[in-house]
Amino acid sequence: MDQTKRQPRKLGWRFALLAFVLAVVISGVIRSLWLDVYFIPSASMEPLFREGDRIVVSRTELQAEPIRRGDVVVFDGRGTFAPLNSGKGPVLDFLAGAGHWLGLAGSDSTYVKRVIGLPGDEVVCCDASGRLTVNGQPLAEPYLYAGDAPSEQRFSAAVPAGRLWLMGDHRSMSADSRSLLGAPGGGMVPLDRVVGRPVQIVWPLDRFTAVGRPAAAADTTTNGQ
Repeated sequence: MDQTKRQPRKLGWRFALLAFVLAVVISGVIRSLWLDVYFIPSASMEPLFREGDRIVVSRTELQAEPIRRGDVVVFDGRGTFAPLNSGKGPVLDFLAGAGHWLGLAGSDSTYVKRVIGLPGDEVVCCDASGRLTVNGQPLAEPYLYAGDAPSEQRFSAAVPAGRLWLMGDHRSMSADSRSLLGAPGGGMVPLDRVVGRPVQIVWPLDRFTAVGRPAAAADTTTNGQ
């Protein structure tokens, strides 16, 4: 009688273990192929993302449509940004589960920034009106944090083939490509290091909203008027 009673318990533990393993595998496949969830630990991308936000990042968006100027991207900063520890928090930590596969393991080399310069662009700060220019044209930046200048640091950067010039929206709180001028790579991130594009804020619930894309690249510069 005792053995008969214990058998369902053993099966229950085995089922629970199998379910956990399957959850890990399925989560790993989803994260590697389609979607991932990240935690925003700083104010460097305000007002779009606030400290403490959780965001869903789509990997397939990059396959469907190429990166354009103004896009927000999550990328692996190893060899370019990392280790960039300025206290201005450009780093994202994985959120979605247990261990590295489910996201409890943090990453100190994953970042979120906005694409300002595409391959072949020349990005300069600043013109007589204090605006960034891209290829000689003033850049319209409606996403900037209120009260921030486009950049307090003056620079001129030619973006080489296959790389991106990236900046935060809260410029006074962002360590980005400007912080690495003169370093190997010049703070410009290879296109193949881009992980994906944020598509949704999922936490906190009062900020649950889709993350839209900017206008097409041809519309992101002003006509100088």
